[in-house]
Amino acid sequence: MPTALITGIAGQDGSYMAELLLSKGYKVLGIDRFSSMVTYENLKLVQDEITLVEGNLLDQGSLVAIIEEYSPDEVYNFAALSFPAGSWSQPVVTGDTTALGVTRMLEAIRLVCPETRFYQASSSEMFGNVREVPQTEKTPFYPRNPYGVAKMYGHWITVTYRDHYDMFTCSGILYNHESPRRGVEFVTRKISHGAARIKLGLTHELRLGNLDAQRDWGYAGDYAEAMWLMLQQDQPEDFVVCTGETHSVREFCDAAFSHVGLNYQDYVIQDERFYRPAEASLLVGDPKHARKKLGWQPQVSFEELVTMMVDADLQYLGREIL
Repeated sequence: MPTALITGIAGQDGSYMAELLLSKGYKVLGIDRFSSMVTYENLKLVQDEITLVEGNLLDQGSLVAIIEEYSPDEVYNFAALSFPAGSWSQPVVTGDTTALGVTRMLEAIRLVCPETRFYQASSSEMFGNVREVPQTEKTPFYPRNPYGVAKMYGHWITVTYRDHYDMFTCSGILYNHESPRRGVEFVTRKISHGAARIKLGLTHELRLGNLDAQRDWGYAGDYAEAMWLMLQQDQPEDFVVCTGETHSVREFCDAAFSHVGLNYQDYVIQDERFYRPAEASLLVGDPKHARKKLGWQPQVSFEELVTMMVDADLQYLGREIL
């Protein structure tokens, strides 16, 4: 039975990865800060099947101790301050966790168990002010917010440890991937949650930023499979993981509100407070390399994703009302 360690296991990506690995026969460990702010809603289906261990990407000693005790075959690093817009208010903490935290984990692996395979969750936000459309594994980075800058550091330190120490380390440059487990601070969940609240009569409007901003949106559950496949290859390398399609925030609103029989134009208000200080350019990836080398294909369409998220929020809010 292989052993996998997941940082950020209580988040969207960590929870989907835990479910996938358990289905494949892994022993799954999850790093948890044991913070009073952590909730396990995303892990409710598998909480009894995983082992939570205390650790923190800000604490080198805790990471070394975990690697020494469990000698994991694979490590999936999802822990980060993962809200790009919010990184402007906490740029130093974002750098310490999302950038230097990667180095601390890599050092722990190198010192204790260098044969461990390591996955780093990189981000399309690293492309920022894009140099070309669509973006590939060879497109230069030009991040436009502290989160993207921190992710770029984490990406390159992962590459550097691979090259310098001959470790099996790789990064998945993931484009926006959503699900009902997405935090409500992210625009897609804000929309699905808002549409559900309006449909149930709990509110009468939804305030958003730039409705014309476009993103390459996929389903987080599909992307977990791509990340796992990266660590099953003979040689480590980096992959862009995306759908190759773009949709605007306006399209997401239209699909979400239409699903509940409403016209988004009657309820959605553009509010300058929610505009990003430096909006990324057209982020759309080229998935050819991942599809050819990994044999990976997304299974859930944009429309299916929106419907899934709205239905989940209707069910969640319905329970709250009762």
